[in-house]
Amino acid sequence: MPLRPRPEIEKLAPALHGGLNEAELKAMGLSPEEILDFSVCSNPYISPPELGKIIGNIAISRLPDSEATEFREYLAAKLGVSPANIIAGNGSVELIRLIALAYFGRGDTVLILEPTFGEYRVACQITGASVIGQWAGEAADFSHNIKETVDLIKRTRPKGIFICNPNNPTGRYLSREEIKVVLDANPDSLLILDEAYVAFVEKSWPSLDLINRGNLVVVRSMTKDYSIAGLRLGYAIANREIIEMLRRASQPWNVNAVAQKAGIVVLNDSESLKRSQQEIRKAAKFLVREFCRLGFNPRPSETHFFLVKVPNVKEFRTALLRQGLLVRDCASFGLPEYVRIAARTLPECEKLITVIETMKKKGELNTIVG
Repeated sequence: MPLRPRPEIEKLAPALHGGLNEAELKAMGLSPEEILDFSVCSNPYISPPELGKIIGNIAISRLPDSEATEFREYLAAKLGVSPANIIAGNGSVELIRLIALAYFGRGDTVLILEPTFGEYRVACQITGASVIGQWAGEAADFSHNIKETVDLIKRTRPKGIFICNPNNPTGRYLSREEIKVVLDANPDSLLILDEAYVAFVEKSWPSLDLINRGNLVVVRSMTKDYSIAGLRLGYAIANREIIEMLRRASQPWNVNAVAQKAGIVVLNDSESLKRSQQEIRKAAKFLVREFCRLGFNPRPSETHFFLVKVPNVKEFRTALLRQGLLVRDCASFGLPEYVRIAARTLPECEKLITVIETMKKKGELNTIVG
């Protein structure tokens, strides 16, 4: 009889993500360098020149600092918290799985506000926890009714709650008051507040003081803010007791030396981030305006990406990809009629609109007004 893994792993379906699929590109005769990627919601502007120089100055023959001390100290100074309130991770996905590993197990239930990032459900399934999903669909403009969320929490008493804010893929952003109500609904529920895209919200609110309540972990991704996705760097902020438990469960040396140094470099370049945020918002507003002009109906979003209903998503995506433009098919989010568009530089956004307009004039798509 062959060796078998735990049932949770054997039944596990991986979450699907955006980004380039090199096998797909090769089959189409395309190279990654030819593609403008609108499927990934990263900052298209930032790439400090210093990043190209740091690798040569790092002793890669030595193990990296297992606690990312210098990076956490820089970050703590920026955020106004103690380094003891921060744990660094190999991207936010590692931290999401780490939190689930440390706090959830068989017999536990976890509430997830959906549609949303698929890794929350995967993390729960790995640990054997049961998932309760609260769905906010097209009829509600993908906006959750928090009163219903609170009722669900009080009725089911989940061990954990995952909220992506602003939400991926919808771009909807819950208020501070709404999050406080969720925290109050059951102090024994651990709320994981994923703020991977909060830097792209024009009028965001401060969340870090809420960690003192003792049942909140805030997760953020530096790869999105600073366009260093290939290095994998994220962090979580919580009270000291939660961070200590996460450290115990974390693998040693989980953040490589190059990523730690890159994190410090980009944290020292706050002006570039501010300038790029302004440009991204302009590009996002341009895209929304132009999609409306072309007869589409972009869904409301408080960030730089948004959902658009299109005719035959797979054909729409493939037609754009042949033109060197990649958008996110949202079928894996449970939204098979939608694509997600993330703003890039304004000239790149103009190219996307020009291509779609040309396709429409040629009769290659029938616009659906959603």
